[in-house]
Parts: sequence; structure tokens; C-alpha cells
Amino acid sequence: QAIVHVSAPFVAGSVPAPDVDRTRHPSGIVPTLQNVVATVNLGCPLDLKRITMRARNAEYNPKRFTAVIMRLLDPKTTALIFASGKIVVTGAKSEEAARLAARKYARIVQKIDFPAARFADFRVQNMVASCDVRFAIRLAGLAAQHGHFSSYEPELFPGLIYRHQNPKMVLLIFVSGKVVLTGAKDRQDIYTAFENMYTVLKRFRKE
Repeated sequence: QAIVHVSAPFVAGSVPAPDVDRTRHPSGIVPTLQNVVATVNLGCPLDLKRITMRARNAEYNPKRFTAVIMRLLDPKTTALIFASGKIVVTGAKSEEAARLAARKYARIVQKIDFPAARFADFRVQNMVASCDVRFAIRLAGLAAQHGHFSSYEPELFPGLIYRHQNPKMVLLIFVSGKVVLTGAKDRQDIYTAFENMYTVLKRFRKE
């Protein structure tokens, strides 16, 4: 099954604080994690109908989607549980919350009557973060000078799509100064890509 990336609502984060570590964040801005998507493998086939009948927080409509959708309030997350034993967890606000949620989903399935289920191959597949550089950006100028890496069609989408190469990530950059970073599997990659981009964005600051 394909990994489903469910986007969290966009929230502008990262107002600079005096206690920001400037050696790691020279800009003084720390992107805020909005969504962590992770996978885990329970290592055994699952009867999805049985899970739906026994779990209170689960729904299953095989005509619409081939997985059970299960939700937790703490950590607030959603899981897609597949018959193969694979679980996709989305909506966590940190790597630790994603791991904790995955363990809770695995335990719920075990208790339903799948004693062979185990917690294995936990992996973060995607991270989404956001921040605000607090100045307006000349997107047309950025697109003109960085055409190899960027796509900007304001009549279709208000933001510029920038494909950062190292680390490999996608940034959505808005004229207001809001930035969304996606495609990372490691928090440090988000910080590195943002700091690289921040030096570029300063050159396209709207006066």
C-alpha cells in the first residue's frame, strides 16, 4: 500500500525567542513541527472486520478504503491499519509522539486477539513543519533567479514551490513570509534546509 500523507492544518510557528540556540539556528527562527507521518509493521496478517467490531475508536468501509481508520486522543493521531499488518500513523507533532502512538495502536491490535502482532520497523516517513520569516518576499524574483529549483504559478497556487536539493525537501514559500517545509525524515534536515533557504530569502525581501 502507498503511504498516505495527511497534511496538518497550516499553523505559522517559530516566533524567535531569546533562548534559541544560534549555533543551530543562526536565523533565530526554529520551524515548528506540524505533522509527523510514520509507519510500523506488526508482522502478521490482520482481520480488519474483527478489529472494527472490537475497537471503539475504529471505522472500516472497504468499498471506500482498504484500511481501518483508528484514532487516539493522546497523542492526538490517526492510524491507517492494513490487513498486511502495516500501520501508518499521522498527525503527531513530534517523532516521540509518533512512536508512542504507534506503540499504542500496536497494543490495541494485540489485545483484540492478535497475540503474534509485534512492534517492528518503526520509521518516520515524512515531516511537515512551518515558520514565518517575518518579512514579505518577492516570489517572482526568486522564481526567475532559481528557476531550476522552483515553480511559481500564482494563478494556480499562491505559493512558490521550491525543491531543495541537499537535504532533499520541498518548501512552499508565500509572499507573506510564511514557509512550509515537507518531505523530511529527520528534524535536523528541516533546520538545515530552512537555514539554507533563509539566506536566499533575505535577498528577495520586499522593501
